[in-house]
Amino acid sequence: MVFEEKMIMNGEPEDEEEEEEEEEEDMDPIETMRQKCEEAEHCVDTRERLEECETRVGSRSSTMEDCTEELFDFLHARDHCVAHKLFHSVK
Repeated sequence: MVFEEKMIMNGEPEDEEEEEEEEEEDMDPIETMRQKCEEAEHCVDTRERLEECETRVGSRSSTMEDCTEELFDFLHARDHCVAHKLFHSVK
């Protein structure tokens, strides 16, 4: 009885493995490429500047700063990397 209750509460181990496999299969290739590009040196630098800005803005009770430039710089760097890798592999 206790074993059955644990199985009901925790699910069968096979279910967890199947869910993980489905999640991996459902992963969008563009998201995978974006994650890889975010690890590139230039993207890491722009992400750090964005995070520093967000920390600075978040610590102030009143400010006009909004980190838009830092966000656009990061997104531009990441998307430039993605486009380069994507279109290079298509040629």
